[in-house]
Amino acid sequence: METDWIQGFAGGMLIGLGGAVYLFGNGRIMGASGILGGLLDGSGRNSAAERLAFIAGVIFMPLLVGLLAGTPATYASSNPIVLISAGLLVGVGTRMANGCTSGHGVCGISRLSLRGITATGVYMLAGILTLAVLRQILGMI
Repeated sequence: METDWIQGFAGGMLIGLGGAVYLFGNGRIMGASGILGGLLDGSGRNSAAERLAFIAGVIFMPLLVGLLAGTPATYASSNPIVLISAGLLVGVGTRMANGCTSGHGVCGISRLSLRGITATGVYMLAGILTLAVLRQILGMI
């Protein structure tokens, strides 16, 4: 029986729990792009330690889990140009949308925010269309 869904379920629950703890702990939305953006543009100086701790957790916890439990198989490209381009495009998209999947998708939808629901629908549709074009038309993925 396939059990991969258990890891996805557990990961989703942990992300949701993290969003709730972040919201209840300091009254702010756990939007990763906003947390990082505030560090980069200087607007988050008053909460820099908290922001750095969050970013460190996002980077180091998967590394720790990978060391302890093994690294799962992935379908991510090994082409560095594709990975860098994808990362830059995601960064530009999150700035254009004033948020990312953690802010709009996880925290926005759970708070029944019309802005979060709309943004999530738009970026999901954009992702679906992008995948369809790259895979079916251009044969890149």
